[in-house]
Amino acid sequence: MKIYTRTGDDGITSLSGGRRVPKYHPRVEASGSVDELMSWIGLLRDFPGNATRKDFLTYIQNQLMTCAAVLTSDPDNKKIRKHLPDSNCALKLEKEIDKMERKLKPQKSFVLPGGNILVSYCHIARCVCRRAERIVLKLNQKEKSPEIIHIFLNRLSDYLFVLSRIISLELDIQEITWSR
Repeated sequence: MKIYTRTGDDGITSLSGGRRVPKYHPRVEASGSVDELMSWIGLLRDFPGNATRKDFLTYIQNQLMTCAAVLTSDPDNKKIRKHLPDSNCALKLEKEIDKMERKLKPQKSFVLPGGNILVSYCHIARCVCRRAERIVLKLNQKEKSPEIIHIFLNRLSDYLFVLSRIISLELDIQEITWSR
């Protein structure tokens, strides 16, 4: 099978189920944002500093792939079987957040991104996650998207923030707090 089909050269692509839409369609935009986030999570997974979290980061990528698949499905085509993210995906993120937060000092002010390249990548992934969440919620105003995706993306951005903090702790990097 060839990677190129030439069917999108005119700026139109197919949703799962066959419906053709412009490549700037809100469903394509939402799926593309989730895809970008999935790539950032892959980058985080590849760092030696995340070796103990590799399996969990792979789990997150699998959930994001499922989200992207749902978002690129034609909502009007009832013949398509839609697989949703795990029903416990947000709860799993919360458990990981809680486990990390038990090791952290309470946060008393906003933290400025940076201090180490891995920490910075966590913050970039968090920002990409927030953008993906906004785009999916915007899509939801026109064409409904599953609530589990909204919840998962919201919780994932929290996870990525706490991940940046725990990595700073593990690498003995002083967090820089925002001063007004």
